[in-house]
Amino acid sequence: MKDGGFGGDMNRSAPSAGLPPASVPDSSDIAGLPAPSGAGAMARCELSRKIREYDPKADIAPIDAAYDLAEKAHGTQRRDNGDPYFSHPVAVAGILADYRLDVASIATALLHDVVEDTSYSLKQIESQFGKEIAGLVDGVTKLTRLELQSDRTKQAENFRKLVLAMSRDIRVLLVKLADRLHNMRTLHFVRDIDRRKRIARETMEIYAPLAERIGMDAIKTELQTLAFTQLEPDAYATILARLNFLRGQGADVIDDVRRELILVCREAGVEAADIMGREKSPFSIWEKMHRRNVAFEQLSDIMAFRIVVDTKADCYAALGAVHSAYPVIAGRFKDYISTPKSNGYQSLHTGVTLRQPRNQKIEVQIRTAEMNDVAENGVASHWVYKAPDKKVDGTDVQRFRWVQDLLEILEDSAAPDDFLENTKLELYADQVFCFTPKGQLIQLPRGATPVDFAYAVHSQVGDTCVGAKVNGRLMPLRHHLENGDQVEVMTARGGTPSPQWDRFVVTGKARARIRRFIHQEQRQQSRDAGRVELTKAFRQAGVDGSEKALEPALKALKIASADELYIAVGNGNLVARDVVHAAYPELRQAPRGPRMIPSMLPRGKLPARHDRDMPVTGLVPGMAFTFAGCCHPVPGDEIVGIVTTGKGVTIHGRECQTLTAFAATPERFIDVDWNYEAVGMAGSDLKGSGHTARISAIAANEQGALADISNVISKQDGAIANLKIVNRQQDFMEVLVDVDVRDTAHLSKVIVGLRGLKTIKGAERATGG
Repeated sequence: MKDGGFGGDMNRSAPSAGLPPASVPDSSDIAGLPAPSGAGAMARCELSRKIREYDPKADIAPIDAAYDLAEKAHGTQRRDNGDPYFSHPVAVAGILADYRLDVASIATALLHDVVEDTSYSLKQIESQFGKEIAGLVDGVTKLTRLELQSDRTKQAENFRKLVLAMSRDIRVLLVKLADRLHNMRTLHFVRDIDRRKRIARETMEIYAPLAERIGMDAIKTELQTLAFTQLEPDAYATILARLNFLRGQGADVIDDVRRELILVCREAGVEAADIMGREKSPFSIWEKMHRRNVAFEQLSDIMAFRIVVDTKADCYAALGAVHSAYPVIAGRFKDYISTPKSNGYQSLHTGVTLRQPRNQKIEVQIRTAEMNDVAENGVASHWVYKAPDKKVDGTDVQRFRWVQDLLEILEDSAAPDDFLENTKLELYADQVFCFTPKGQLIQLPRGATPVDFAYAVHSQVGDTCVGAKVNGRLMPLRHHLENGDQVEVMTARGGTPSPQWDRFVVTGKARARIRRFIHQEQRQQSRDAGRVELTKAFRQAGVDGSEKALEPALKALKIASADELYIAVGNGNLVARDVVHAAYPELRQAPRGPRMIPSMLPRGKLPARHDRDMPVTGLVPGMAFTFAGCCHPVPGDEIVGIVTTGKGVTIHGRECQTLTAFAATPERFIDVDWNYEAVGMAGSDLKGSGHTARISAIAANEQGALADISNVISKQDGAIANLKIVNRQQDFMEVLVDVDVRDTAHLSKVIVGLRGLKTIKGAERATGG
């Protein structure tokens, strides 16, 4: 990876020196390239030895062939630290061998940069190594780079490719993780500080969570630590100094506690296979300090001890022994044996306080040897590819369910940036465990709502959700679920997602699906508005406006279809008159009639205002009235009048929530309606000033967002009367805009125009506040 994207090597300092062979040659066919060195031969032997140790029957021939091809193809390339570039694929293969992966994965590790960085083609790889290895290499190889708009867009697009590749074969992800791990180990050799930080941030946001998802805890921890040193060097140094101080204060603490735990287990009749102690990683300490807003000294699990026993029953027996021997820290017990994590992780976690005089808080994890293997090695501990005839069982399907969820997010996300944002929501998840009425376990991130639960059950269930019962009680859809909640989702035929849900859901799957629906609705509204506007424009011009007549306009404006044309007009990106002129160029030259200019009235003299010119009917002649500031009614809304002391009559929309306050005094209600003749009169001074409506918009918190809002409203013939930012966050802000419009149709046009902006994530009318 040449600049921190998804794949390849990021420490290369020289271009490829590979030659363009007609076919994949034997080692003797490539002239001018160095033969394997003594060090290279030693590395090859070490790699073969590792594989033979865990798989004596393995066919090493493909690995030897891949080794020869990769070494000669990469030729004289060098990494930033001066080492031959070929040392990188060898190191990646060694990492995978440490995890006891199959021959195809290790051969892929050796070849993973050959297609990207040399002149060898994927077809040539397939001809020598077969479809399986070629398919893995194709998945790992970074595809042709697109000239995209930004680094973030490039990152998002590459991550799309990674998700698609690993959905076909999870081994692609394992090779990617090993590739990134070795690159991070040598990242300090990269001279450009900004580039180092960008790569480290990508590692922290994408690769470490992916490693956690497949249960490879050691890789996740090392990736986080290496990225942390680049992103927060001062914080890393401070925490490391505190850890060193603790080690100096109590160098024998871990050994002493370990001996104590052995005695505690034996006294309870539990023979522990192994007990080990360790320190929490610097990044985990820093992240927990920030999440809980606590000092270093207040953390209870800087030191953790792992008790490995023979059986599941022994796990609970050992837990009882530990709880009997030490004071328990409230709220620290978690049972991941009865409710495993989505990556298959199982263990008992508890927090206790050591006996006097230490009085130190520690974490204790209790698990079987098999659980420990899964915790340490994740997917690699239960490798479905080790035996070709082994079928994937239900456990494997459940373990990789999250990959399917990522694919659904990919399908529902309209843009690469949306996909990346929604995927991060899916990867960063402290979990809660909830149940369906039939007892099915649903794992969700903390803070999840019944809407997230509904989408986790099935996308269709989420789309048609209208309510939910939590533990038998009807609860709001924005209610936060807790561990052990039983959730019953109520659905309605023909139900659709509410745009309001986007504000409180926390899972990427739910957010992607809701935004997909909102996007489709906005396109439909724009399509309908554009069709109406174009029909009107063609009718006024006195020409045919059928879809067949639009074909010349589509070619002239370089628009693919009539639907896209309607949407462009509805969004305000195209003016209907320009479309008419594109379809009938001769109309552009038509002479314009004389412009009618209304006669000027003498200064100080305004036309007499008659009751028939009033915009509202149903009032006593001469009665004072005002429009409510809570719901901002405009012509086209159903309205009602409320008699207000000292103000005459206040006009509200019939859907205004404020009206409930007057329910006890029905005598104050007056039946009123719009005087559409007066509202539509060209000479009406009220029409000239317009009616104020309020719009709530969710905008990206970036430069130019407010300017975009202002420009679109102006382009749609609206006028901003007031603007207020009511909720600003790191990425988004909520903006309330009061806009002078003619009627509801005009307001709808303004809202559709706002929704067409890239900087606007949602826009809707705000009423009844």
